[in-house]
Amino acid sequence: MKDGADRLISSSLTQEDINKENSVRPKSLAEYVGQTQVKHNIDIFIKAATGRGEVLDHVLLYGPPGLGKTTLANIIANEMGVNIRTTSGPAIEHGGDLASILMGLAPGDVLFIDEIHRLNRSVEETLYPALEDFHIDIIMGKGPGAQTMHLPIPPFTLVGATTRAGMLSSPLRDRFGINLRLEYYNHEELLNILLRSAKILNVKIDKAGAEEIAGRSRGTPRIANRILRRLRDFAFVMGEGTITQSLATSGLELLEIDELGLDKMDRRVMLSILTNFSGGPVGLDTIAATISESADTVEDVCEPYLLQLGFLDRTPRGRAATSKAYEYFGLPLPARLGGLGKDIKDNQLSLFNDQDKENKEDK
Repeated sequence: MKDGADRLISSSLTQEDINKENSVRPKSLAEYVGQTQVKHNIDIFIKAATGRGEVLDHVLLYGPPGLGKTTLANIIANEMGVNIRTTSGPAIEHGGDLASILMGLAPGDVLFIDEIHRLNRSVEETLYPALEDFHIDIIMGKGPGAQTMHLPIPPFTLVGATTRAGMLSSPLRDRFGINLRLEYYNHEELLNILLRSAKILNVKIDKAGAEEIAGRSRGTPRIANRILRRLRDFAFVMGEGTITQSLATSGLELLEIDELGLDKMDRRVMLSILTNFSGGPVGLDTIAATISESADTVEDVCEPYLLQLGFLDRTPRGRAATSKAYEYFGLPLPARLGGLGKDIKDNQLSLFNDQDKENKEDK
């Protein structure tokens, strides 16, 4: 598990999510909330393919984690009326593994490969003829006597999912006929997802409580559903079984998730830049060393949402805080952002020191 994946507001998939998400996942496009344009396009492509009696063209789903790529893959199979075989890029180590999977498919089936950008290059090369001509090449024997066998496979649809579309090789990316990007969800869409999930999970929640959760879920359904499950526990122990706005607010405060969805790690990253380095620019490794986290955790877990909020800039010289960050944390603007350029006072520096002290006590 990647460092930071155990955070409540992490969009990375945890074992609990695997166990719990299946019960709330929509099974059809009609049930799927959000991603309006993506749903509309998929609906057209599926109806056209079924109307012609053909398999659906290969589909690439990309975007940040937790937005529903796996759910959409299953919905595509359900809407096409076929079975789905699920695997991931790291799990397919050799071309023979892929050949075994492909030979086991029935005509029209969907093969879903998560994290497809992590496919081994030799596996990719085995996949190319399967995607284009529905056959695979198997090399029998070694040396001068080696022979290539062309084995036909049933027509199928590959659905690939990735959070890093730029890491896909051009030959593989070009073989997908349908490319769909999933975007972050807006407040109203998250609200509808929460109310639907609460009904399925038999959780009592009022609209104000759901709105409070939606506002702190970082535009990600996976995070919203995870917070809902945690607040269900608070409602059972501290309340009367119903997630109200006041209970949601107090519960999220105890979970240290603020109004924008920032948790303790996010705040420590920003306060480190703002107070220790006068807003930057500062190098990634320096930030990581200051808050005692790995550079990968800061870059992959914290930075994407801070960039989305407009709190952080990536410059050639390093990371720099924006005027929005200064405003949110109540600190005076430096000269480079049009402020007076005064040094940060001791009581402002103590904001970061207090956070650092709390983190050490937790450890």
